[in-house]
Formats: sequence, C-alpha cells, structure tokens
Amino acid sequence: MLSACGGSGDDETPTVTEPPVVIYPDFTDITASGGDTTTYDAGNSGHGFSTPSPNLTEADLALHLEGDANFEISFTTAPNEQHPEQDGLGPVFNNADCNSCHQRDGRNSTPFLAADETRVKLGSDAGIFLRISKTPDEECITPTADNDYCAPIAVPDFGGQLFHRGVLKARADWQDNAFGGQADVYLSYDRSAVTYSDGTSVELKKPIFEVENPYDAPGETKQSANVTSNLLQDDVLMGWRNGMPVFGLGLLEAIPEADILALADENDANDDGISGRPNWVFDAIKDRNGDETPVSLGRFGWKANTPSVRVQSLGALRGDIGITNPLFPDESVVGTSLHDSYLTRTGFVDTGSDENGAPEADQAFSDAVVFYAETLAVPARRNVDDSDVREGARLFTQVNCSGCHTPSFTTKTVGDIGGIEIIDSLKGQVIYPFTDMLLHDMGDDLADGRPDFLANGNEWRTRPLWGLGLTQTVNPQAGFLHDGRAATVEEAILWHGGEASNSKEAFMALTKAERDQLVSFLMSL
Repeated sequence: MLSACGGSGDDETPTVTEPPVVIYPDFTDITASGGDTTTYDAGNSGHGFSTPSPNLTEADLALHLEGDANFEISFTTAPNEQHPEQDGLGPVFNNADCNSCHQRDGRNSTPFLAADETRVKLGSDAGIFLRISKTPDEECITPTADNDYCAPIAVPDFGGQLFHRGVLKARADWQDNAFGGQADVYLSYDRSAVTYSDGTSVELKKPIFEVENPYDAPGETKQSANVTSNLLQDDVLMGWRNGMPVFGLGLLEAIPEADILALADENDANDDGISGRPNWVFDAIKDRNGDETPVSLGRFGWKANTPSVRVQSLGALRGDIGITNPLFPDESVVGTSLHDSYLTRTGFVDTGSDENGAPEADQAFSDAVVFYAETLAVPARRNVDDSDVREGARLFTQVNCSGCHTPSFTTKTVGDIGGIEIIDSLKGQVIYPFTDMLLHDMGDDLADGRPDFLANGNEWRTRPLWGLGLTQTVNPQAGFLHDGRAATVEEAILWHGGEASNSKEAFMALTKAERDQLVSFLMSL
C-alpha cells in the first residue's frame, strides 16, 4: 500500500506563528486622572473644566462655590458706591476678571488677525500679556536675600509685567489715550512650515509682538530716532504669557516635593538627553511668616516661577487685575511715575486700600477664590478602549514623551498647601497629570530669552497634559504652548526642541497613521 505523496507517513505538526505580544503602559486603561477628584460628567461639555471635585465635604463645596462666584466678578473702577466689593480695578491692568484669562477655567482665546490685517492691537478681549524685566549682568545661581532670591529685575518705572489696559485716567495723557495702559501692544505672526518625510506639511505660526506708545514717552517706538522710554531700551526682555487651565491645581501642589526632586537630572547622568531641574523661587507666604529663607520649590506658571496656588492666584489678582489683597497689599505699579501721577490727578480716590488701610479684596474673598482654584475636578479620560488610543499610549512611551511628561504621582497625606493644612479631599490621591513639574530646555524656537528666578530663557516647566483633549471643546479659540502659537496638539509637538528634540524627531519618523494614533491618545486625556 502506498503512503501519501512525498511523505514517510509520519504526522507533521504545522508551525503556528504567535502574534507578537503588545505591552501597553500601565496608564493605558486609566480613566480617573484625578483620583477621587475626577469628574465623569465633563464629557464633551463646554464646562468640562468647571466642575467642583466630587469628593468635597458639604462645607468645602460651599466655600468652592463662593470662590466660583468671586472668580467670575468683573471689577470696576473705584469708587463704586453701589458695589464697593467690586471696585479697585487697575489703575493699569490686563483684564477685569479671572475668567478672561482662564475662559471657563481653561485657556484664553488666541488673538487672530482678519484677512486684511497685518497686526492686531491687544485690547479687552486679549487673555495674553507680556512679562518684562531687565537683562541681568550674570546668571543667578543661588537665591539669597542679597540677590533678591534671583527674582527677575524689574524695569524701572514699569515693573515686571506690562499692563496694556488702564482705567479712564490712568495715563497723564488720558485725553489722547483714554483707557490706555502702560503701553500699546501689537501682535502679528511669522509663518513657516514643517514637512514630514511622507510629504505631509503642517503650517506653524510664531507670535511677534511690538510695543509702542509707552506712558513715559508717548508716541515713541523702538524705531524712534532717540529712544528715551525705560520700556523700549535694548536691555529690556519681554515674553508672552497665555492663561492656563485652573483645574487640578490643588493636586499638583499636593505632590510630595521629594517625588518631584527625585526626577531631576540636571547633569543628564543617565545620558538620555533630558536634564530636568527644579526652579527655586521667592515665597511670599514664607516671607510674610518671617521665614529667614523665604524660598520654595516652584510649581506653577510657565517657568515654575510661583510656589503655590495661593501665591499664583493672589499674585494674578493684584497683577493682572489690579486688586490688592492681604498677601499682596500694594498696587503692582506703586511708586512708579504713572501711579504717582494718577493718584495726584484723581484726588487719591483709588489708593489700593480703604480708609482703614485694608486691601481691596479681603481675607474671606481671597481664601475663597484660592480654594476654588485648588478644588476644581479633573475631567476623566475618554475613549480608553479605542484601539487607536491604546496604540497611541504605547507610542507615547516609545518616543519618550514620558521622559518629561511623567504619568503619575500620589499626593501627600499630611502637611499644608499654600500655608494652610491640606484638606482630606486632596490627600493620598493617585493622579495622572503627565508632568514632572521640572524645568527643561525646549530649544531656541520656543525661547523668550528671559530668566525667571533660576529658569533661564530657554527653559519651561513641563505642562500637565490632563484635560488636553477638552481644551478646544471648552474654548474653541484656545491655543497651546506658552503663547498660544500652536492651534493643534500636533503643532505643539512640532515646536518642541532642545531636550525634546529626540522625541520630536521620533514622532516625525512615525507613519501618518501612527502620528494620528499618538495624537488620539493625547486627545483622550
């Protein structure tokens, strides 16, 4: 009897090729980005960033809602006899309320140019402003009282922030510049393109600012034949600043300092091209309490230049709006020629304090608005079961975005935030903000050249990524990065340089499908 063709008659087991095992990062399936403070009601709502943390006690919720009302107040020029609790605006300022820079608790709108415009003047609808300072003689290494703790050097007769708006008579030339601020600021864009190896092209835009008509030399510009204004001197540094989202801030402040410092690698000892480092900044709360060394780890602001939600919030209340408060009782322009002239010309009706010397915002108002910013819920992740989102999570790790955007921390269980004991709702939360809270050199293209405490002109704090996918649901006109230049998440990635160059190049080397998957993951956050 013949056997089957070509065989010995022995049975052969066919070779089975197993599909490769795909290992996804631990955070792939996580939805509770803020632990117990996560809200699952955000969905695709335009108010997705405005929900109170769901684990607040009844008393804490009442304080949060009080702060919410304070956050929405649009302040007026003093005196306001009918609503004295709302007066004190300015005399120079950037916006009249918190919401204008943090629209619906998210980012501000990016200014746009009409088709027939080459530049636009910043006005009441601008949530962006300029930080200003003088060029230091040398790099500041160690903050001490003798070097003002490495704080930026104020521009004489102007300060550290440029206020482009003012109350009616803020300027001595108010009849020609009614409601004018310290100077006029104009915005235009320089456009370029990036092309992938597959031929896909993405247009990028870089904001260009021009400052003109300063109050100390009306009508003057940088191109004037004889520049006399303190603001327009060659050694004055300027940098754009966009308003940031304000949810989840209490959780970020509750990350143990040691856990952040453990991620620092200033000398790049592991040779991965990433060398995050902390910023150590002046702490107004420690100074008020008589601390001999009023310096703390910087956690907030684009260059991690403020140590706590309290300092950040009340500094903005006094700076951006002009409302003095118990932590910052003096106007930000006190002692300048503009302020002295304003007080004299208006009969000292708006000195920044009442007849008893109390600031414009009292302690209760200040405490409530700070608590509001500390206790906004973090929106839950979405679409975590989507295959593209899952692949994007893997690619996020593969191209080493996680080298700076550290996925997770656990908040502390004891201690204080902003000088006040931490509330139970923020304790011991496992959170997924995707930030290391450290400074990184992001390259020359993103640099503003302006140091801020220990941060140099190329360094920026790693932005938390949670809530990223709801950014333009909350505000369709919002942009990304410190000056809003990126209209999409992809554009923001393409602006990365410096320590992020390897990750950007790895992203650009992906196929279009893979790039889309990585972006899909980011939009799920």
